[in-house]
Amino acid sequence: MLYHSLAMVLVETQLTASEVLRAFHHDEPYLFLGAAFTTVGIVAVAFCVLRRRFDALLVWMAIFAILYGQRLWLDADLLLISVPNSEFLDRLRSVVSLFIPIPAFIFFRMAGFLGYRSKVFTFVLCMPFLILAVATCIFGPLPPFLLINNILVAAALLSIVVRSLRRGSADRNFVVIRRGLVCFVLLALWNNTGAYWVPVYFNVEPYGFAVLLGCLGYVAARRTLERDVELGEIQKELELARRIQLSILPGAFPESVDFRVAARYVPMTSVAGDLYEFTATGDRQAGLFIADVAGHGVPAALIASMVKMAANSQRAHAASPAQLLAGMNAALCGNTQGQFVTAACVHLDSATRELRYSAAGHPPMLLLRDGAVTKIAENGLILAAFDFATYSETKLKLEPGDRLLLYTDGLIEASNKEGEFFGAESLETALRNTAQLTAAEAADKIISSVQEWASSQEDDLTVLVCDYLGAD
Repeated sequence: MLYHSLAMVLVETQLTASEVLRAFHHDEPYLFLGAAFTTVGIVAVAFCVLRRRFDALLVWMAIFAILYGQRLWLDADLLLISVPNSEFLDRLRSVVSLFIPIPAFIFFRMAGFLGYRSKVFTFVLCMPFLILAVATCIFGPLPPFLLINNILVAAALLSIVVRSLRRGSADRNFVVIRRGLVCFVLLALWNNTGAYWVPVYFNVEPYGFAVLLGCLGYVAARRTLERDVELGEIQKELELARRIQLSILPGAFPESVDFRVAARYVPMTSVAGDLYEFTATGDRQAGLFIADVAGHGVPAALIASMVKMAANSQRAHAASPAQLLAGMNAALCGNTQGQFVTAACVHLDSATRELRYSAAGHPPMLLLRDGAVTKIAENGLILAAFDFATYSETKLKLEPGDRLLLYTDGLIEASNKEGEFFGAESLETALRNTAQLTAAEAADKIISSVQEWASSQEDDLTVLVCDYLGAD
């Protein structure tokens, strides 16, 4: 009796092992494809997270791939053998199957396969599947739901193929994706409708989905390579633009008996909207001009080149900063595509020991004299914005040892990790601490003070330091 019972247990164990082995051999390709599709979806989502940029096409493809992969696992015979069948599992399997078309059709829309009025078409496609999924959650997986799902999927897929084939395109990437889509749709149609005419012995649809993902991967890799090439070309062009922009900046201020001038220019990107110029040079005169174009990058750099030409065209008025700014404003108005410019100009004359200063919406010039810092402000309207703008200038007597600082607002608006600006007071302190330094050392010290304060550079940094020696 004991021997008979043991034999029965062994027979049952062998039969179970045989069933498991047979189920595994049947499910093996689908388990592999399910894991691969899920991995692709997770990698796509992770890529978006790492880039910190929401890519709708990539996200919907990821949702589509993950749900499709999970459905393959839920439909596996191994799951039915290892997990007792339950109403919850049946509903979950059916809901996932009914929900898959929703991200699929949204993905096809994002990829451009649904044509004109794609938003309306996508909504019409997705609503029935959403209703069927909700109904399955409430009433369970009823046969009519499956029939309706198969009919809707077949009709929608046929419509997508027809729309994609009607759309002519010379884009090789689109053609590759379309071929993968056609392969997937044909196999999906066979799976959803073929069983009504001939027996379907195995699930061919996942292989079509694998082909579609392979085509998408090929296009993604191709676009990545193309983007790398384009990025390399852009970097070369930006480097050339940087060299050109640096070439339009003046060299060192010529040796002078009465003046020492130092300039420092630190752009935020390869090219920038800050600009400085020496409008007058010599032993007895020094003219300094500084400007800041709104914005950053190439557009600001192009406008800065225009400002440079406008400043050079007004060199005859260097001794009158107000007149120089007025002439520049007249030349720039209507020619900067809505970009405005702030500027400041100072002229120093050692023969009369007088400075003249005027500005256009620019931060005030700072004067360091006998250890004290004074703001010098004489602001008119910004340049290139109002053709009726007028400018005035202020006059001050020069004293030996005076140090002047012209700068752009990138210095005072530099912020630390707490979001606090470097500010005008800190700049005055930094200038005051340079009293014992040369003009060049002072310029370096001011720039380094701002850079040490800021958590990152978010604007261009430009300074002009001018010392009046007061030689006879």
